[in-house]
Amino acid sequence: MSAEKKNFIIGVGGTGMRCLETFTHMCAMGLYDGMEFNILTLDTDYENGNKGRTEALIQKYNSIKSGGKEQIGKANVDTFFSAKLNLFKFVTNYSEKGNQTFKELTNISKDENGRKLADLFIDDNIQSFNLEHGYRAQTHLGSYLMYHAFIDCARRLKKGDGSIGENEKQLQAFVKGITDAAENAKIFVFGSIFGGTGASTIPVIPKAIKEFIAIESGKTATLSPDVTFGSTLLTEYFSFKKPDDAQKKTDGNQVIADSSFFTLNSQAALQFYESDPTVRKTYSKMYHVGWPGSIGPVDFSKNKKDKETITGGSTQKNQCHITEFMCGCAAWDFFSSDDNPNKDKATYYYKSLEIEEGNLNINFDDLLGDPKHGDLFEKRFGNFISLMHLILSVNKGANKTVDAVKGMLDNQGGINSVSENYKTIDKKFTTLLTEYFREFGYSLNKQLEFVPGFIYQIKSTIPGRFVLANDAFSTDTNFLFEKLDPGLLNINEDKYWKGSKKGGRFSSTTTGRDAFDNLLSLMKNIDTLPSDADSNISTPEERLIAHLYKTIDLSINKI
Repeated sequence: MSAEKKNFIIGVGGTGMRCLETFTHMCAMGLYDGMEFNILTLDTDYENGNKGRTEALIQKYNSIKSGGKEQIGKANVDTFFSAKLNLFKFVTNYSEKGNQTFKELTNISKDENGRKLADLFIDDNIQSFNLEHGYRAQTHLGSYLMYHAFIDCARRLKKGDGSIGENEKQLQAFVKGITDAAENAKIFVFGSIFGGTGASTIPVIPKAIKEFIAIESGKTATLSPDVTFGSTLLTEYFSFKKPDDAQKKTDGNQVIADSSFFTLNSQAALQFYESDPTVRKTYSKMYHVGWPGSIGPVDFSKNKKDKETITGGSTQKNQCHITEFMCGCAAWDFFSSDDNPNKDKATYYYKSLEIEEGNLNINFDDLLGDPKHGDLFEKRFGNFISLMHLILSVNKGANKTVDAVKGMLDNQGGINSVSENYKTIDKKFTTLLTEYFREFGYSLNKQLEFVPGFIYQIKSTIPGRFVLANDAFSTDTNFLFEKLDPGLLNINEDKYWKGSKKGGRFSSTTTGRDAFDNLLSLMKNIDTLPSDADSNISTPEERLIAHLYKTIDLSINKI
């Protein structure tokens, strides 16, 4: 019997961070039962908005698993929020004066031969732009610098001087996990191949980790040749405001990524990944995810009044896209399937989705690798969306003044009236869980206007149906609060909840409150109670989530 695999994920750059959002939400859906992941966020930009948003999401996920306490929690089975996530962070340091450009980092002006060699391959403006917001689609430069960042960190750790900070220690701890896992390590990299940081990092990360281990350990440890690497090959799917000459004349902005070149970048990158022998040998599985030109890229600068092209920083907080969701599904396939039997050559994977008259209708079996996994995704995804609407719509949790989960427990006729198990649950936990679903689903601002969260942002990029009935993604708050029945969201009537009955979008014979009352009635049934031992649960908070999970599941099976 083979040893248990150890799972590692690296999210690189802004796109990689948004792919990590999908991965985290998939863990919340219960798609990674009993599994543990070490996650590294890897970027060149300390203040990147997408990076900060994703790290905060993972931390909130962990707080929910620990019952609102400052802990991580453990892996569970047959429940929502089932996987255990350990977060590590590493950012290349280009923020300090004298360390912000290629010329400064390499001190190449003092090396005449080195300067002449660099001039042959790298234009002067590329050697001189400010790296603090990333590599700006200059992958030839970025790959060199990201590799250098790993090597430099390893050397400083080996030297052990006073310059070692938390940033370096986080990378050291993440890589140590890989070393300790030896041949049982499975490593998946999220990133795009048409931009800057992700495109620069994906080709070099296996070699960078290998060299880091050798240098930091003094060659007493090595990266096992049997470590399995996988990655996304995500090609262009978005655009943004084109930089103008005035911005490019400002100090440090000689080079700014131009999205009009992303298609060309993608084509060149795919040729590289197909032909480069090192990449093909170090990676086991690579997942090509693209976006059809007939639909066109999403414009991240649309309806914004940005005077200049956003190059990074806290303002780079782009919405989520279905391609990133597909990357999350690629990771699920990687971690849930056997390793590539051909150790000497990467296998490239892709899926085709049907576009009909401009519509892209996505079904359950389109997402998780082999279509046989469609039933699993249908169950976990659909049940999580139903729970989202129970909290946000039926119990009004979309309103930021309402702690809906606490209301579901304590209100007259609530969960605590049918079970004694949850009366000790603290408000900190119920607030966190309600907030999580606002970020996942939707919320209302102070003017009570609809604000789309993660899954609504995903749906907005799909010109067609996304797995469930369109009512599941309605933005009509009157319908959501008064008429939506969370038991009627599947397109297959055989998957409706017990007691739910459809009578048309605005004339449903059951309401959300009816669905909640039916759920409460089912929670009294002994068959819906989770087994603490089988699910590896030990706290009231874990038990509540597992109880809701099992009750929603059995409501479909109509016990």
